[in-house]
Amino acid sequence: MMEDTKSVASLMDSTSSKIQQLQKAFAELESQRAVTLNMKWKELEEHFHGLERSLKRRFHELEDQEKEYENKTRKAQELLEKKKAAVEAKEKVSLERLQKKRDSAVFAINSALVKYNNAPISITSVGERLKDSPNAFVTDGTDENPDGTVQDVEISPVIGNFEVKVYPQLLKLCGDMDSAGLHKFVSDNRKNLASLKEEIPVAFKAAANPASLVLDSLKGFYPMEAPNADGKKDANLLGMRRTCIMLMECLSILLSGLDSNSLAAVLSENVKQRAKSIAEGWNPLLETLDMDACNGNSLEAHAFLQLLASFAIVSDFKEDELLKLIPMVSRRRQAAELCRSLGLSEKMPGVIEVLLNSGKQIDAVNLAFAFELTEQFSPVKLLKSYLTDARSSSPEGRPGNASPAAQDEFNERELTGLKAVAKCVEEHNLEEQYPVEPLQKRILQLEKAKAEKKRATEPTKPQPKRPRGAQPRVTDNNNNSKTGYGRVIPERYPQYVYDNRPFLSGPIMAAQAPPPQTYTFSPAAAAAHGNFYGNCYQYQAPPPPYFH
Repeated sequence: MMEDTKSVASLMDSTSSKIQQLQKAFAELESQRAVTLNMKWKELEEHFHGLERSLKRRFHELEDQEKEYENKTRKAQELLEKKKAAVEAKEKVSLERLQKKRDSAVFAINSALVKYNNAPISITSVGERLKDSPNAFVTDGTDENPDGTVQDVEISPVIGNFEVKVYPQLLKLCGDMDSAGLHKFVSDNRKNLASLKEEIPVAFKAAANPASLVLDSLKGFYPMEAPNADGKKDANLLGMRRTCIMLMECLSILLSGLDSNSLAAVLSENVKQRAKSIAEGWNPLLETLDMDACNGNSLEAHAFLQLLASFAIVSDFKEDELLKLIPMVSRRRQAAELCRSLGLSEKMPGVIEVLLNSGKQIDAVNLAFAFELTEQFSPVKLLKSYLTDARSSSPEGRPGNASPAAQDEFNERELTGLKAVAKCVEEHNLEEQYPVEPLQKRILQLEKAKAEKKRATEPTKPQPKRPRGAQPRVTDNNNNSKTGYGRVIPERYPQYVYDNRPFLSGPIMAAQAPPPQTYTFSPAAAAAHGNFYGNCYQYQAPPPPYFH
């Protein structure tokens, strides 16, 4: 490329010499002719000089374009190098995180081996178990169980290179078909929920009828005395509903590893009919749910949809009714997988549109990534729209129009929106398209303002009061002139014996009664001040006793 440019430049530089040669030739021709050609030569000379200037201008433009192209190419290469370095750094971090998780998993498994070393019962995972014996849920491979019972369950102790041992209590509860005990066990061990989710599908294989066990566990999901009770206000009902959903999910994990014969044995027609009856009883209660009030986190709608997916009874209900329930569970972690299990993947563009119209852009972005619809629904555009909606009610720029309480509400709404957007950007690795640094700065600003206002509105702590009690008060005798007290007061309110008690009437009692404790005053002081007790209360002296 550079050699071609040099050759073109040299040719352009030789243009002047070529014009001079042409001028000489033209002069010789003019000398041999009778007619003068001065005018024509001037026109030709101007024409050639014009061509020369045009070529030089075009040549310089091409050089500038070439330099600009080289700069763009260099910048693009630098950007590619940076992206490559960033990707390599992320891969390294991911590998390190994966290695840590692997090490922690190995440590947890080894700890479990030590903990349950004396446990007599051990079983394998569903995948390994079914890989060795795919027809474990079918007796003799030919008999069908109309009630969905499981017989002759084989227990294998090996999973990969490790031996996994379940809680003996969990295995016993499933073997005894004790749904109430299973509920209580999950509730008592909710801190170990992750390990329970891994072991419950395995423990289900010890049950005679895993599907019936799960259906039995659904009793009480809607209390008979208050079917429309709000689970958010009742902690026990909330925990029970979450356990029901988890058990149905564990059943789905168990069924996902079965072949067609085993699946038909577990999900028999009787089991499906029973599940359908439960779903038909739940369906009318869902009509009272408010999509806005649910905020995409409805346990009732989730349980209903999970029931249809786990027991393969989706076809018995209208698809439009199911699509109306998806926005009520859009914020839950299992929403995408639940939609796939219900066969609603092709309907997701319409569901995302409903979410966008209801102001749930964050849920729409999550579903767009889950179903690879980011080209149709731009994540960055949706997140910016969500943040704009969160700030749309802000009274900035309208001083005096909003009360302090309204301003706090607007700031809290904006803070919640900023945190949701920042979390979504980090989860889906959108930092290059949507930098989070401005969002983090605004979050810190709002949190700082919130903390300062909270400190300003907190009431000041009252000063501690002096202890009240019968404590002696000691004064300095040298300062009697200032305080007026030069003695030790033994107690604040001393008890006094009064001589005008009613039972001291009569000569015998009066003679035996001890003399009253009184303070003596000088005659002048007594005349001036009257009769007083030691606590400064005045009293009237009683008359002398007399005999009847």
